[in-house]
Amino acid sequence: MTKLVVLDAYALTQGDNRPLETLLGRYGTPYIYDRTAPEEVLARAKEADFLFTNKTVIDAATIEAADHLKMIGVLATGYNVVDIGAARAKGIPVTNIPAYSTESVGQLVFAHLLNIMARTDQYAHEVREGQWSAQPDFSYRQGPIVELYGKTLGLVGCGHIGQAVARIALAFGMKVKVVTRKAPEELPQGVERASLEEVFSDSDAVSLHCPLTTDNVRMVDTRLLGLMKRSAVFINTARGGLVDEAALADALAGGRIRAAGLDVLAVEPPAADCPLLRLENCFITPHIAWATEEAIGRLMQILDDNIRSVIKNTPINNVAK
Repeated sequence: MTKLVVLDAYALTQGDNRPLETLLGRYGTPYIYDRTAPEEVLARAKEADFLFTNKTVIDAATIEAADHLKMIGVLATGYNVVDIGAARAKGIPVTNIPAYSTESVGQLVFAHLLNIMARTDQYAHEVREGQWSAQPDFSYRQGPIVELYGKTLGLVGCGHIGQAVARIALAFGMKVKVVTRKAPEELPQGVERASLEEVFSDSDAVSLHCPLTTDNVRMVDTRLLGLMKRSAVFINTARGGLVDEAALADALAGGRIRAAGLDVLAVEPPAADCPLLRLENCFITPHIAWATEEAIGRLMQILDDNIRSVIKNTPINNVAK
């Protein structure tokens, strides 16, 4: 009997495991857990033929103990939760789900940017509270509304998501500068290559689209934030660890930048006393950029393709080659 084990399905399925059960049931018997505590991982994994995780850590000891393991599937793009070296040493493919949420993340970047520049959240709240109804004039304004046309968007990273965000920005009539290793001729038309310092100092909004590595932990610090215009907006839908959150909180509280739109934090979920949560000019969504219905549909299709490829002994999206 082929045993397919999912260690932490809840973030993907929100408790409705039926589509995942149907998909995995094509290949054997699914065992789907909403969440798995660290002390439960070994017991749940050691008999698995196919083991799946989103954010639950699969370490070398777990991989060594799982004698039947034919595949480790990460239900996301990032795969730092798996000990790749240990899997490679045992010849176990580790598959990820690449490029499934590109358009969805790009959409949320602009949801944050438009909300901040057009004050949609503020005005919708104030109208609901009756403040427009109490005015003598047809138009009610409290604070400036800013258009994106002609403004500069700075991007740190120009992979699939960075390029999608650049495309949207150009459609709004924005100028785009990007920090990238790509040669200028490799960039989309209308996108200018720039240094990290130039992007932070010259842009009206800066958006992060780079992976988190040991070299760039908390790279967005007091120095970089200090280069930004007071009217500028900071957006992060990449990884929370890229940002020195204390420095960002200070910059926001002191009015040294206009606002921030964040979908990721260094610790998720955040502690109740995280200083960013209390700032009126910090707009935080709970790590949902990836989670549109369409993106989840693509994720499930790629997952199916990954499993079938491993069964055929021709694994795709294998990050442990």
